[in-house]
Amino acid sequence: MTVQRRMMREDRRAQLVEVALAIVSTDGADGLTLGRLAERAGVSKPVVYDHFESRSAILLSLFRDFDRRQTEKLVAALAEARPTVEDQANAIASCHVRCVLEHGAELSSIGAALTGSPDLAEVRRRSERNYLELCRRAIDSAAGRAVLDEPGAVAFLGAADAVSIAAAEGTIDPRSAERATVRVLLALTER
Repeated sequence: MTVQRRMMREDRRAQLVEVALAIVSTDGADGLTLGRLAERAGVSKPVVYDHFESRSAILLSLFRDFDRRQTEKLVAALAEARPTVEDQANAIASCHVRCVLEHGAELSSIGAALTGSPDLAEVRRRSERNYLELCRRAIDSAAGRAVLDEPGAVAFLGAADAVSIAAAEGTIDPRSAERATVRVLLALTER
């Protein structure tokens, strides 16, 4: 009985996160309130409060969910790519640009809504650290004795974000953003 109740609780939480994402996607983070989430999910406010103690908690959960899904996509792309520095760099670049194209507006909206939140700052730091470590391991373990050091990884992230945002805004096309990201990543990789 306990397992079934727990699964139902996990399913409800997943539903609330999905509905919250839909609200943020259409109305921005400012449109997400506990009342609106309850209404759109077809539940009472106490049900929402049972899963999230505040609006910030929902937004943090959305951020973590984005991070988890993107990490899974990157891990899968790296596993499918050949173990060369160039192919690993292409997989990283493609995933990075696609993430921003698919969810950049929502992530920006969530980040803006949580500006000043110490919890978000810590979650972001941990997320970036894990992401960069995953990228560094992919490059470092690729054939050809390549190394992406920590300053290079940080520089890569800044450049990748900039060209990905430009692609999302329509300033450059997504394929150009991917190629630029690969060039930056390879230039920062010591061989």
